[in-house]
Amino acid sequence: MAKKKKTVYVCQQCGYDSPKWQGRCPGCGAWNTMVEEIALPEKESETRTGLSDAVPPKPIGEVELEDMPRFSTGSGELDRVLGGGVIPGSMVLLVGDPGVGKSSLTLRVCAEIARAGRKVLYVTGEESTRQVRMRADRLEAIADNLLVVSETNLSTIETHVMNAEPDLLVIDSIQTVFKPEIQSAPGSVSQVRECAVDLLRISKSSGIASFIIGHVTKEGNLAGPRVLEHIVDTVLFFEGERNAEYRVLRAVKNRFGSTNELGLFEMREVGLVDVPDASKLFLSDREQDTGTVIIPTVEGTRPLLVEVQALVAPTPYVPPRRTADSVDIKRIQLLLAVLEKRVHLSIGACDVYVKVAGGIRIDEPAADLGLCIAMASSFANRLLRPQTIVFGEVGLSGEVRAVSQAESRVNEAKRLGFKAAVLPMKNYRQLAGEIKGIELYGAETVSQALKLAMPR
Repeated sequence: MAKKKKTVYVCQQCGYDSPKWQGRCPGCGAWNTMVEEIALPEKESETRTGLSDAVPPKPIGEVELEDMPRFSTGSGELDRVLGGGVIPGSMVLLVGDPGVGKSSLTLRVCAEIARAGRKVLYVTGEESTRQVRMRADRLEAIADNLLVVSETNLSTIETHVMNAEPDLLVIDSIQTVFKPEIQSAPGSVSQVRECAVDLLRISKSSGIASFIIGHVTKEGNLAGPRVLEHIVDTVLFFEGERNAEYRVLRAVKNRFGSTNELGLFEMREVGLVDVPDASKLFLSDREQDTGTVIIPTVEGTRPLLVEVQALVAPTPYVPPRRTADSVDIKRIQLLLAVLEKRVHLSIGACDVYVKVAGGIRIDEPAADLGLCIAMASSFANRLLRPQTIVFGEVGLSGEVRAVSQAESRVNEAKRLGFKAAVLPMKNYRQLAGEIKGIELYGAETVSQALKLAMPR
């Protein structure tokens, strides 16, 4: 008599498993996400993950170091986000909304690496090889060392990898790959997790770099179990609307580099193209208006000048509206309280709308002072000093605190033709006399900064 297989109910959002079905997942709180799947035996799981071939521990000083130089992807912006290039044996997860340009960027990168003399295997599970060839013709991504195969069975994919021995393996996408041993549909939590573990084993054992493309949910999060982010070495997220002209690629995890770097791309007929001069991208050519401030922000090692727009208008509604795009709304509320209490601006009864031009998100505290001045300028209907940048951290008592990398911020503004900068007093004392060609105005409080930025 055949033994009955044990089943469990697994949440398709977070991977939580339960012996019985539940309407709401206890792990993440999502409704109707528990799906019945067959539980794998423990011995089979140990063999599959390679625990039977465990290597005995050794002192860390006896671990041999291997020189594994990076190789370039052919895209300067992607190399910047990866930390300088691709490391053999690493696994990179590329995530973004449908149509944002994941497959286009990956195919162009594959062609550049193949032209450099390396072999690339592109495995597509969502398209046929003919469709990939049509997109490659449009992107001018034809190379002799670029191999393409349409396959979703992981066992067959592993055979192709062993036969081709590529330097780079691309899986498009992980949600379409399945293992025949697992009795669940492709894209389920079990399939995604187990396939990712096997692909990681292939990459680490053979020294093959892997790029895996993943889907996102309606909320913009990675589809599938959260454990997938812990398996891979690097997680890259595409930011920006699919209909927008520009795309921002940001690393949210990177074991071989910084997570503060970002890459900028422009969507053209030939796919995503690098944007090396990012500051010009986020600055408009129109004349200066009230409520508009240029803030120099720093992403990793790159200074960016971004335009922040604020609209403050009286409203009869209670409570008034507070809306922020690409800025944390809680920070806006805090800065409004500082303006109300410390600067004595009667801004509490007004609707406030704040937006960052270009869609790039601002998270660092150095933008506090620029946000305050933008909202105060719109409220008082007064123009700022022409060709002026503003940056500094604002405390709850209304003081302006120093920020890091002030010199690189000012030099970037000077390069783009700005004439003045309002900055914290401590940074002013450090830079006064060292930087020529741009006027520096130091401020100790928000009230003083408003007078310097908006002279009568």
